[in-house]
Amino acid sequence: MNEEKKKNETWEWIKALLIAFGLAAIIRIFLFTPIVVDGISMMPTLEHGDKMIVNKIGYTLGKPDRFDIVVFHAPEKKDYIKRVIGLPGDKVEYRDDILYINDEPYEESYLDKYKAEIADGPLTEDFTLEEKIQRETVPEGYVFVMGDNRRKSKDSRHIGAVAIDEIIGSTKFVFWPIKDFGTVE
Repeated sequence: MNEEKKKNETWEWIKALLIAFGLAAIIRIFLFTPIVVDGISMMPTLEHGDKMIVNKIGYTLGKPDRFDIVVFHAPEKKDYIKRVIGLPGDKVEYRDDILYINDEPYEESYLDKYKAEIADGPLTEDFTLEEKIQRETVPEGYVFVMGDNRRKSKDSRHIGAVAIDEIIGSTKFVFWPIKDFGTVE
């Protein structure tokens, strides 16, 4: 009888571990996944090496919002982290370091600290959407994204508008390093 009890206990442990691994796989594949910031394109908001959680279900149910930080599959078979600036149908333009969407100026408070630190010209060079993607507005099913480090970011100004289908999810929660733990704007 003791041998039978050991077999049952072993089987129960195996089942518990299989369930735990199965749940972890489902959560990672369909709900949330970690990502490590690679590079300086989102500084000062995100630093190289920051570890974040990507919410993969948000855009299954909805669409990206302006200024969301998103992770997407880039053309180089690499995942990029950028900020959504233009939504489908938007006319996007920069003049004198000010963002204009549909001819209305927009405040980008997340850039204020960075703009104050630079003295040698604008953070974001002047451009129109037509100059960057040869279209007057962001196409349907696409978003226009930019890194916060406008001078050192490979974004929609270089790779074009990003298909919403290529977006993995949004991210705003840094879990490592501990000193940066929390949400970002």
